Amino acid sequence: MHILVCIKQVPDSAQIRVHPVTNTIMRQGVPTIINPYDLFALEEALRLRDNYGGEVTVLTMGPPMAEDALRKALGYGADRAVLLTDRYFAGSDTLATSYALSQAIAKVGETFGTPDIVFTGKQTIDGDTAQVGPGIAKRLDLIQLTYVAKIPSVDLDAREIKVERRCEGGAQMLKSRLPCLITMLEGTNEIRRGSLEDALYAARSQVLRWSAADAGIDDLTRCGLRGSPTVVKRVFAPTARAEKAALIETPERNLRDLADELIAAILTRGPALEQELAFNGGE
Repeated sequence: MHILVCIKQVPDSAQIRVHPVTNTIMRQGVPTIINPYDLFALEEALRLRDNYGGEVTVLTMGPPMAEDALRKALGYGADRAVLLTDRYFAGSDTLATSYALSQAIAKVGETFGTPDIVFTGKQTIDGDTAQVGPGIAKRLDLIQLTYVAKIPSVDLDAREIKVERRCEGGAQMLKSRLPCLITMLEGTNEIRRGSLEDALYAARSQVLRWSAADAGIDDLTRCGLRGSPTVVKRVFAPTARAEKAALIETPERNLRDLADELIAAILTRGPALEQELAFNGGE
């Protein structure tokens, strides 16, 4: 089984800076980490490989320094790493990113074998859109299984996979065909501690560097800023509220009295809410 995991090297969220003109994230001089959501996807891929055999390829798109994230992934136990890096990718939004990654995944399939499962994290901490994974699935015509919390089994002979995904109101147990794309939820597992052998392998392994041409991307107008229809009008930090939170004392009081007092406090602060509830038939 061949499993591919898309990861992203992201700025440490505590030290993000935004360019005042382009409204894009400034990465120079900002410490970077592997997107935390992607670590859950990577661990699940490694677990499936350990249980069913095969290889795990890790792919990222970014500047040359993104190789650091790939070497960390190799240190966790991944078998192969590919860095998609080219100046044409600078400033990509989710549409341009999903296009470039889908082309690179197709190239990985031609070179190392078509992936049976493509993993991504639920979203990234710098964009928070959760659009890239589904975008890749659409471009590659893959079945997409989003917000997956658990993978009970994979039947390679029948080419089927069973997953548990979170949804509004509970969970769904789904059976799907392979190949597919899976976006993993946070908190579903814990990334392993890489072995000494994995660390040595990561240090001496070659990270493949692919340009747009190497990945077979012919239409460069669909990459980078030119291929990104998203326009950020303004980036700003929200102003702190002047009004402070109210504290309701709770010792030796029953829940009904506390609930009544809380509702009364909410309606006092928001009289329009009381009118809206009355209009909609609320009591």
